[in-house]
Amino acid sequence: MSRLLEGLIIKGIAGFYYVKSGGGVYRCKARGIFKQQDIKLAVGDRVSFEIIEGNDDNWITQLHPRRNQFVRPFITNVECFVIVVAAARPAPVLGIVDKLTVMAEKKETEVIICVNKADLAEGDSGKCRKARRVIEDIESKYAGVYPVVRLNSMNLDGYDRLKELIRGKVVAFAGPSGVGKSTITNNLIPDAGAETGLISDKTDRGRHTTRHSELFAVDDEGTMIFDTPGFTSFELQDIEEDELQHYYPEIFSRMSGCRYGDCRHLSEPDCAVTQAVREGNVHPLRYHSYVEQLKEIRSKRQY
Repeated sequence: MSRLLEGLIIKGIAGFYYVKSGGGVYRCKARGIFKQQDIKLAVGDRVSFEIIEGNDDNWITQLHPRRNQFVRPFITNVECFVIVVAAARPAPVLGIVDKLTVMAEKKETEVIICVNKADLAEGDSGKCRKARRVIEDIESKYAGVYPVVRLNSMNLDGYDRLKELIRGKVVAFAGPSGVGKSTITNNLIPDAGAETGLISDKTDRGRHTTRHSELFAVDDEGTMIFDTPGFTSFELQDIEEDELQHYYPEIFSRMSGCRYGDCRHLSEPDCAVTQAVREGNVHPLRYHSYVEQLKEIRSKRQY
């Protein structure tokens, strides 16, 4: 006898997929049809699988439609993208943050900005004052665009707000190594056991410590978190020049007010976006990121 169930792939190792269904987790293999059709299964996939009584192997038989998928790491069906930076050690590179927000917008996920290591901003030393300015600049830059959460992973300040923002969603963390993504995962899910690493004194950068992708349940309300080796590419992939403006919410909401339908919001007359920048309604650093990304896309197109 056999039974057909539906479930969620939460881990894949050495050709086996671990599928969560109801209260159980089943170790499965993929039917040969997937290889024949050049379909690779991923953590995050929703699938149908067959359990055969008296047989040690369970078989995945069908892949359900994906909401989205990412390449590096290869995960699917992300609903919320949490972009993590540190107040210091390592210093944030906001150009990378804006590339990640564009990637998230293209994949139609929600975006949350997390500033971790807020404890480094507490005190009167020059380093503490600098960290405070960094946090305040980030909050100013993304005000009204994305929620920004300060996290102190020492005393867990800010975690209640983060939990509320991600409640009921399938969440992926992204950001440079060393900013504390695995520490945040461990604090949200004590049973996750995500490995953490030290910052390199020589490079001031972290070392990747997570070796494979896995999905962990946070609560009984459907909140799940990917623990991944990290998003290794911060380049703008497969984005056309006329698309970019759609992935900046504060630009997209104003572009209908431009005189020209093909306005790129650079030096065109009667541009609602550049006017909003002059009036302080679009943050100049966000606009600068848009312009730099537009230049990057145009440069790649030439080759």
